[in-house]
Amino acid sequence: MDDLQRLEDWVAPLLARLSAPERRALTRTVARELRKSNAASMRDQQAPDGTAWTPRKNKLRDQRGAIRAKAQAMFVKMRAAKYLQARGTPDEAVVQFAGRADRIARVHHFGLRDRVKPGGPEYDYPARPLLGITDAQMERVRDLLMQHLATKG
Repeated sequence: MDDLQRLEDWVAPLLARLSAPERRALTRTVARELRKSNAASMRDQQAPDGTAWTPRKNKLRDQRGAIRAKAQAMFVKMRAAKYLQARGTPDEAVVQFAGRADRIARVHHFGLRDRVKPGGPEYDYPARPLLGITDAQMERVRDLLMQHLATKG
């Protein structure tokens, strides 16, 4: 988080020169870029820092009773733009889960205890970090900022 604070301290005076619509356009671009990279790490079944997630338990049989060949990828729908949203305001770039996906994401991100299905048994889910920012992403944010300032100035 220290690197993130340094980035914020470095960016603040540069952003102060921009008008509110210009800042909104920049933060929207940054949020979309971060959303894309976080969705890619979810698709690869790994935390934003590159470590692999704990694999899910493989149920031997599916609903019809047939033996399942392999475990399905996790969070396929949750990485869609409907649930993993990116938005920008003049003051911040936000990547967040929306609706029910927020609760599900929180349980998996932090490794909390939750019910498998309503009224069903409880399960201690392993922590599978879904969202985060890496050094490479911070470099990309710097590049986007410099590119935006170069075209506006």
